[in-house]
Amino acid sequence: MKETRGDKIFRVVVAIILLFVNIIMLYPFILVISLSISDPQAVLRGEVVFLPVGFSTEAYNKMITTPNFWMSYKNTIIYAVVGTVITLALTSLTAFPLSVAKFRSRKYLNLYYMITMFVYGGMIPTFLVIRSLHIIDTLWAMVLPGALSAYNIMIFRSFFQGIPDSLHESAYIDGANDWRVLFSIILPLSKPVLATIALFTMVRHWNSFFNALLYLNSPDKYPLQMILRNILIGAEQLDKDSGFEDFAKRSVTEALKAASIIITTLPVICIYPFIQRYFVKGVMIGSVKG
Repeated sequence: MKETRGDKIFRVVVAIILLFVNIIMLYPFILVISLSISDPQAVLRGEVVFLPVGFSTEAYNKMITTPNFWMSYKNTIIYAVVGTVITLALTSLTAFPLSVAKFRSRKYLNLYYMITMFVYGGMIPTFLVIRSLHIIDTLWAMVLPGALSAYNIMIFRSFFQGIPDSLHESAYIDGANDWRVLFSIILPLSKPVLATIALFTMVRHWNSFFNALLYLNSPDKYPLQMILRNILIGAEQLDKDSGFEDFAKRSVTEALKAASIIITTLPVICIYPFIQRYFVKGVMIGSVKG
């Protein structure tokens, strides 16, 4: 079919709009990179608009030479990986029975989990529970709170219900039990939803500092976000103590803010391309299934 003049105009307009949207989305990221590697004094003077002005790694040097920085990076990786594995395991085991028609109590359990989406005990009761379990200042205090989410359960349940019942029945006829059906049939077919929830959970753990503020007492167990927070608060406090007279200190503080953003987001950006194809499919699950 020959392309008409109207089709060509439409393609050009769409290409221009998409280019404009890409520029809007990429500009903040490029600007933050430029701010983090530009001369700190140029940053404070507002001379960095898009490309770097000068070159300096002072902000990154200050970050990586901070005590416990690399330890906190390792801690964050451990919290993110362990927390994601626990979330996927608990959510899968909870959602599978709710997706099976022969499970008679599933309606009541669905209602129970739905209620937890709207009623939350609060920060103080949660802290008291964590303390009563004697897991304050441990790995479990970072990965167990919020490991099982009603929202994630509903997403998993909806996906599992979309898998044909004939696959279940054929497996049962061959002598498989529920565990075999879940791990050999359901989960291998659920890569999109697994990848989606894994990414959301990993990013949540990666960006979390409030749980560390509540539950951790030992600096050697702090996650990366806690260390970055302390660095920025310490730098800003120096500015206040100096009465904003030390231009060099203030310029480094501004560069530190940009460097902390890059250090925080870079690992997630590196992981995302590998699970993008599953992520797009998984996001659609919640929009087309009830």
